[in-house]
Amino acid sequence: MEYLKSTQGLVAFSVLLVMLYLLWRRPHDPRLRSVTCLVAGWALGHPFGRAAADGRWFLGLDPMICQLIQHTLLQIGVYGLICFFIFSALDDAPARRQALLQLAPLVVCVTIMTWAVLTIPDDLRVAAARVPNSLGGGPTGVLAITVFYALANGYLLYGFATMFVWARRYARGAEPRLRRGLLITSTGFALLVPADAIFVASNISRYFAEPLPRWLLTTGVWFLLPGVVLCCVGVVYPFAAMRTSATRLWLRHLRTYHKLAPLWTLLNQSFPEDALHRVPSRRDAFSLRGVHRRYYRRVIECRDGLVRISPYVAETPDELTLAQRLRSGLETRRAGAVTLRRPIALAVPEDDGLDADVRELEKLAVALR
Repeated sequence: MEYLKSTQGLVAFSVLLVMLYLLWRRPHDPRLRSVTCLVAGWALGHPFGRAAADGRWFLGLDPMICQLIQHTLLQIGVYGLICFFIFSALDDAPARRQALLQLAPLVVCVTIMTWAVLTIPDDLRVAAARVPNSLGGGPTGVLAITVFYALANGYLLYGFATMFVWARRYARGAEPRLRRGLLITSTGFALLVPADAIFVASNISRYFAEPLPRWLLTTGVWFLLPGVVLCCVGVVYPFAAMRTSATRLWLRHLRTYHKLAPLWTLLNQSFPEDALHRVPSRRDAFSLRGVHRRYYRRVIECRDGLVRISPYVAETPDELTLAQRLRSGLETRRAGAVTLRRPIALAVPEDDGLDADVRELEKLAVALR
């Protein structure tokens, strides 16, 4: 269990760093701000929750105040997720109005929770933070404890249930990467809903001195931790998938760039004037755009060179391979011979599109090795 809690904190803070980077890139995106609010609430509330569960003071705050901070941050995170769907579904002006309306229950909930925490007697604050089964019913302090936890978990239950429905609804019309991210996130919500339902039932049952069985509470925790991890993974999945796809394309273009080197070198030696000259920046060699730019330049220069040399290749014997005919045509041109033949198509792809064209150039370049 301790391992799962540490993993939850590590994942939450890692995702928070990613979201802060994205927010720095697009600070005016309301949906990105909302998701960052969600992840920040979960990540920043984690150490306070760990301290409260252990009955420890943290940053000069007693365990019950730590519980208040953790649950408040969690609820702010849920509010951020509500805003994400609002700004995804509505235009800016109506979305802002709806976001303000959704803020009212959050403020009321946090206000009542704060009042409940302040009314808990000093001799119950550590026990209340750890929520042991030994707390019975009757005293005013125990009633405040019940109100605090039932309201804290009840708000989360409402938020997660609503977000599960919205996530499934918007996943249907989303593009593939976003749809997969929403489905992963909704799976996390599906685990969080029963977990919070168990916790709310436990909060109320304790007040009546009828605590739920321990195995049922353990089940709630086992639903909670993977649910939080899946929500974090779902939030960051579209960005991670996009970067993975971009990296895969970058590697493919880099390999093709080097594969075409034999063909490009031969043609560039004969037609140096066809090179698409450009002074590269220092970071061009390692940036995504730099590799793509050099890849497209090399493909274009190879095609231009083949067009220029094709009249000489047309005069070579047909029984030779294309690589042999190309070398023969280049040697004929270097010898100063003049041809009156018209250009012909060389390395013609079987399919349409740039990828098919590049595959033919790669075959020719490999043959020239």
